[in-house]
Amino acid sequence: MRLDRYMADMSIGTRKEIGMMIRKGRVTVNGTTAKDAAMQVSPDTPVFVDGTPIPYEEWTYLIMNKPCGVISATEDPRQKTVLDLLPKIRRKDLFPVGRLDIDTTGLLLITNDGALSHRLLSPKRHVDKTYEVMLEKPVGSGDPAAFAAGLVIPKDADGDGFTALPAKLVEGDSPKHVFVTIREGKYHQVKRMFAARGNKVLSLKRLTMGSLSLDPELHEGEYRRLTGAEIKALKEETL
Repeated sequence: MRLDRYMADMSIGTRKEIGMMIRKGRVTVNGTTAKDAAMQVSPDTPVFVDGTPIPYEEWTYLIMNKPCGVISATEDPRQKTVLDLLPKIRRKDLFPVGRLDIDTTGLLLITNDGALSHRLLSPKRHVDKTYEVMLEKPVGSGDPAAFAAGLVIPKDADGDGFTALPAKLVEGDSPKHVFVTIREGKYHQVKRMFAARGNKVLSLKRLTMGSLSLDPELHEGEYRRLTGAEIKALKEETL
């Protein structure tokens, strides 16, 4: 890959800023001052900026607390995307794993690891996802059993009908505040499940995806890199 792409992937700066660093002699490659932004390097090439090593990170894993009003996409000409909330992360190959609706908040994994994303989203894996839900009406006494049995979702404006996999429904601190865990991720699934029981979702927040839990220290719109232990757990549970 080109030296300037290597450095941009590691969020050292924009291509223009990196070019300026190279022209000023601030970048060394294999112990020699770099002269050309287009020079070819590999992920194992020793690259230094101002004497500080810049190791190449092949895979990037970020956890975000997605805010309301932002779409789960890589780019959009009209609306702000979750990648627009990563001004310091300049990699061009990042993408959100799955999608949260524009009005849904909470845990969103962002990565460039396509293999892990595929395994997490595969319908064969049945990776658990837990949501915190605020409802228009109190949850019905028969709702937990109905969710556990597998709800029949009728065809509606959001798509064809289907029978949901068994899900777990637990009441929170009030009958309108509940937690639901599903093992699949169909379009508007949680909203459609409650609609099938005659209720309406007022707010939806994802708390977990497999072994990964939303970091309580992250405010909406904030993100951090996953720890080694978190990455290892996600990979192991989807093998």
